[in-house]
Amino acid sequence: MKISNVGSNMTELATNSGAVILFSYSTPVAAMLPSGQYVKTDEWYSQTTTRHINKWLKGVSDNVETRSAEFISNLSEKVA
Repeated sequence: MKISNVGSNMTELATNSGAVILFSYSTPVAAMLPSGQYVKTDEWYSQTTTRHINKWLKGVSDNVETRSAEFISNLSEKVA
């Protein structure tokens, strides 16, 4: 598991299973799954969080699925 600061109030958590989870502030909002598929939350939090998600997904936006906030949160809970 590796934690990296990727921007102001943006953090990535790379899991041992190969997933990479984006946190905006302390909320998991997007991820790259071990398969290489990108997912983002279907829940709206704020303009800033939306900017964080869009910045992180820039360049892969054609390959992004929308998933529930619970799905993305569960990815991070498997690490704990």
